[in-house]
Amino acid sequence: MSDPVPALDKSDAPADTLTGGPRRGRVRGRAGTGGRLRGGAPLPLLLPALVGLVFLLLPLLALIVRAPWRTLPDQLAKPEGWQALQLSLFSATAATAVSLVLGVPLAWLLARTDFPGRGLVRALVTLPLVLPPVVGGVALLLALGRNGVVGRLLDSWFGVTLPFTTAGVVVAEAFVAMPFLVISVEGTLRAADPRYEEAAMTLGASRFTAFRRVTLPLIAPGIAAGAVLAWARALGEFGATITFAGNFPGRTQTMPLAVYLALQSDPDAAIALSLVLLAVSIAVLAGLRDRWITAS
Repeated sequence: MSDPVPALDKSDAPADTLTGGPRRGRVRGRAGTGGRLRGGAPLPLLLPALVGLVFLLLPLLALIVRAPWRTLPDQLAKPEGWQALQLSLFSATAATAVSLVLGVPLAWLLARTDFPGRGLVRALVTLPLVLPPVVGGVALLLALGRNGVVGRLLDSWFGVTLPFTTAGVVVAEAFVAMPFLVISVEGTLRAADPRYEEAAMTLGASRFTAFRRVTLPLIAPGIAAGAVLAWARALGEFGATITFAGNFPGRTQTMPLAVYLALQSDPDAAIALSLVLLAVSIAVLAGLRDRWITAS
């Protein structure tokens, strides 16, 4: 009798040159976690990378080192800073709510419908990302100011005046922050499988019901990430706010405007307020680290 043929171990099987097979697994194991190759970076890439890292971190480290830590509680306890902080938190949250109400349907329109000029519409939606904020403030004045294209109608018909009011701050912040949410939600919608919506509609659900009961839960992480980015962008807005809403303490003076004003007369107060904004930015990054920072 002939000897039985031994069973082949999958780890000893020859590698498939087209699909990789077991050989790909062994190469991945030698490369390290996540397929990253071991070994030092080339010197022509390492030096610019280190210079770039220092360039980005040095100003932040200088802000921390030069902070008036002994008088920091007194600086933060000043009523002007608390007013600016409360107004910033309120206006950023309100601007994010406006962005959610208007931006999520707009992202769905760009991701799931096909209409003439969709590329142009997408470009116009993302224009505030690259538009100088001061130019955005001037555009808001020409559109929604007392003598603006739409602002004169709001004033004469409803008695509503937006410039140099708290509502104007919300409008200016929503104008610059909404594109962040639209881009995030549109990308999530494009990654989501539309067949789930189609299956729900074949079972009798309307398109809106399918969106509310099926699509929204699927894209909830993208909406959350976009909302956090929009909130952070609104919190740090300066140019459009000061141009469209002005700089009135307790009414339109947000934290970035308070920092700018304090820098001219009280640098320690400006540093203290800047530390607050820095802490908020770090908190935003910490909240988004699972989506944007850590590798999947």
